[in-house]
Amino acid sequence: MAAALDTDLPDLFLRTAKRIRRNQVTRLAPLGLTPAQARALRIIGRESEPPHMSALAERLGIVPRSATTVVDALTAAGLVTRTTDPANRRALLVIPTEAGRAVLTQMAQARRAAAEELFSALSPDQRETLRGLLALLDTDD
Repeated sequence: MAAALDTDLPDLFLRTAKRIRRNQVTRLAPLGLTPAQARALRIIGRESEPPHMSALAERLGIVPRSATTVVDALTAAGLVTRTTDPANRRALLVIPTEAGRAVLTQMAQARRAAAEELFSALSPDQRETLRGLLALLDTDD
């Protein structure tokens, strides 16, 4: 039984993760965002101070050039602006626009609806157990 669990668990986890990603892509499509752009916008919108491009790249776990591509798309969509950091004129800060903040609100609503749809098969106690288990696995080792 343990051997079956060991092989089934990663497969179940990956299939669930793929389902979450497909659901996310579907719900982001009307907003004109890719998952990478949505993630970047969420990070930018959560920060108490506008992040530097380099810090955004680090938070996204991507190289700075790739972060530039993502921010270029967000800028073209009118969701963020770039401005020179007054403390370091060589550095750029990324700031959400009013339209970007409105999209963040829409994204949050879509994420809640997607989560409700996905996790509706679980009882509140099961959801809490799953949250706790996933938190145990969420390490940056």
